[in-house]
Amino acid sequence: MTSGIMGRKNSCLALVFLAVLVFQCYWLERVWCVTVTYDHKALVIDGKRRVLQSGSIHYPRTTPETGFQAWPEIIRKSKEGGLDVIETYVFWNYHEPVRGQYYFEGRFDLVRFVKTVQEAGLFVHLRIGPYACAEWNYGSVSDFNFPLLAFTVLLFFYYDRGFPLWLHFIPGVQFRTNNDIFKNAMKSFLMKIVDLMKDENLFASQGGPIILAQVENEYGNVQSAYGVGGELYVKWAAETAISLNTTVPWVMCVQEDAPDPVINTCNGFYCDQFTPNSPYKPKMWTENYSGWFLAFGYAVPYRPVEDLAFAVARFFEHGGTFQNYYMYFGGTNFGRTAGGPLVATSYDYDAPINEYGFIRQPKWGHLRDLHSAIKQCEEYLVSSDPVHQKLGNNLEAHVYYKHSNDCAAFLANYDSGSDANVTFNSNTYFLPAWSVSILADCKNVIFNTAKVVTQRHIGDALFSRSTTVDGNLVVASPWSWYKEEVGIWGNSSFTKPGLLEQINTTKDTSDFLWYSTSLYVEAGQDKEQFLNIESLGHAALVFVNKRFVAFGYGNHDDASFSLTQKISLEEGNNTLDVLSMLIGVQNYGPWFDVQGAGIHSVFLVDLHKSKKDLSSGKWAYQVGLEGEYLGLDNFSLANSSLWSQGTSLPVNKSLIWYKATILAPEGNGPLALNLASMGKGQAWINGQSIGRYWSTYLSPSTGCTNNCDYRGSYNSFKCQKKCGQPAQTLYHIPRTWVHPGDNLLVLHEELGGDPSQVSLLTQTGQDICSIVSEDDPPPADSWKPNLEFMSQSPEVRLSCEHGWHIAAINFASFGTPEGKCGTFTPGNCHADMLTIVKQACIGQDGCSIPVSAAKLGDPCPGVVKRFVVEALCSE
Repeated sequence: MTSGIMGRKNSCLALVFLAVLVFQCYWLERVWCVTVTYDHKALVIDGKRRVLQSGSIHYPRTTPETGFQAWPEIIRKSKEGGLDVIETYVFWNYHEPVRGQYYFEGRFDLVRFVKTVQEAGLFVHLRIGPYACAEWNYGSVSDFNFPLLAFTVLLFFYYDRGFPLWLHFIPGVQFRTNNDIFKNAMKSFLMKIVDLMKDENLFASQGGPIILAQVENEYGNVQSAYGVGGELYVKWAAETAISLNTTVPWVMCVQEDAPDPVINTCNGFYCDQFTPNSPYKPKMWTENYSGWFLAFGYAVPYRPVEDLAFAVARFFEHGGTFQNYYMYFGGTNFGRTAGGPLVATSYDYDAPINEYGFIRQPKWGHLRDLHSAIKQCEEYLVSSDPVHQKLGNNLEAHVYYKHSNDCAAFLANYDSGSDANVTFNSNTYFLPAWSVSILADCKNVIFNTAKVVTQRHIGDALFSRSTTVDGNLVVASPWSWYKEEVGIWGNSSFTKPGLLEQINTTKDTSDFLWYSTSLYVEAGQDKEQFLNIESLGHAALVFVNKRFVAFGYGNHDDASFSLTQKISLEEGNNTLDVLSMLIGVQNYGPWFDVQGAGIHSVFLVDLHKSKKDLSSGKWAYQVGLEGEYLGLDNFSLANSSLWSQGTSLPVNKSLIWYKATILAPEGNGPLALNLASMGKGQAWINGQSIGRYWSTYLSPSTGCTNNCDYRGSYNSFKCQKKCGQPAQTLYHIPRTWVHPGDNLLVLHEELGGDPSQVSLLTQTGQDICSIVSEDDPPPADSWKPNLEFMSQSPEVRLSCEHGWHIAAINFASFGTPEGKCGTFTPGNCHADMLTIVKQACIGQDGCSIPVSAAKLGDPCPGVVKRFVVEALCSE
């Protein structure tokens, strides 16, 4: 009886939802309207079920202007990669920095971003939240270039999870639970964004690109910590979202109890086994991690494309119809927007499009081919539920029928070690371990997830073929510097008993808080003592009598730390100054809004093991650094007398600012500032912060592998590189942030470094490579139905970045070449293909050559041959 009532209730909700869509579309005049609904199979757009590929691009993590890394180019490459939808969070902290005052300019022009996606002919999934994880920081004013002004300015930002700081300080507020103060503020912001989109006619029913909206984000991972309040909050959030009448479906990711008609969706590395909480909802995947984020002190994670493609194919094999790559383009955490703790400035994420806007191969190309293969099967995937066939141990097929004799099939080998030959429909198919073959007509293999036939890039490093300006920087004026004083520096300091929590004290207007006190040593007392400091995080510089004595720090997984240092005191008064540092604030977990930072315990132990607790004594506090207060990063102070100059540049000094006027290299390629010679700090170009750097924090020396085996389940620690090295040394400078002539570069160095060794790079070319075998499948986009089994030839395909061309062919062989990309040599069987490839490719932005012995000649009959080409693309 209950299930019958629930069924009728769900059906009624769906009918009401559809009626609202049709009504609104009917009354809009002179607008091409699109209705968006859903059923158990898929999203239904204008009455047609759709299989959709989506990718996350966060508008603040790149720039709207022209260039490799700008919105239009990134979106264009996403469309060429086979995406149908662009997914983005909405960042409350930046859009409402002061209660009731909104900001939608520059990188935060949400309307412009959505319209840019629309102009490219793609849909939008708008994840309004307003809670957004995204490794996004607790708060900052630096991107708006506001001076600290003794920290009385109210334009503060609370970046953790995208919440604004003012909300944190409203008495009685509790985040993400059944709290009226929080819910009222959240509803107000939801209404603001929805109304903004409606005013610009951006929902699908208005002729716009937005086909989906999301409320909340991954709340199911933390809901249990909030008890009954969490359950009530989920129900309220869903009801509030539906009441806004967006006329498109709403989703909640990682939310098993998402109330109807909100769709619950899956996030994770694999979602093929996910099942929605209602038989009336489609199977959707909102975050398929293309890699993982980067943290200071950690190795660089990456995800092999063979595994990523396997995960996607398995999802669609098991009935999924919407999946989104998180991220498809990651971008950069400019300023202090990186979350934490200790999340790096680069948000590259090993995404198909890298941080600088370049296509990452073979990931982008292999996924493009996968999308093409799945698109060939779309009518089958939406027409029926799959029929399962067991083909052996860890071997299976899922068959989708449009008619009794018209089908598409997925053949899967989910064994992590053993390849297999399987028989399906009287044909034999080879399935590598941990792979899926897609048969668009139940006969022809048009794609296998483990067979990468797209081109590859030679060399792992960013800017592997680049121009370095004079080995270092073209400096139009000599380096200048400003040395910070240790300890209290301004009239805005204050004194309190005990140790204060840092975030509530600074309101995150700065990464820095000075804790200062005095120590008195009587005659006859031990002058040699041990200083013990315990901190909630994230790092701290310690000075005794204005001299540096220690540096302590935590890590991304545990930002807290303790340090013990033997110190020498003087008879009489001594000073203890501790500079506590934030490196992004916690951006995940329950009750994150009350997690603290800063020093919480200080005591001395003399040589007789007598302990003196300083924690409850009198402490003086100063928020921020004097250089921040002065605005040394601003262009207006470039010629100020505050800066010192001389023939001997002070290097390897802590708490020092450096300034130089530099010339940017010519060209249109993106720029990277190499800060490997620096310690820890922040960098600005023409007043724009390019982010935090920490070059001296090395990752563990173990845990990396030269060739990570894609087979078997992936996690963020499985495949790593750059062990024993800094997480990041190159820092992205958007081209639109520099201009011809002089450009102001400012570095704030906290630990010690050498700015004379800083260099500026620009990408001037790419070395590419293609490896295609005779027995590889033909390109998925060239497959045509009703052809004989494997009657077409595979192809070598080469392509360059937009505006570049193939300038040289460095190697071309058909046979059994030996080596790997960048080091290939002819094998025992070799036909020189240089002339053929040069004729087809030189001067072109792309070219293709069929791999067929009948056309290329057969240097060794009876041997399976490979066609290998190495080439250079350049401006």
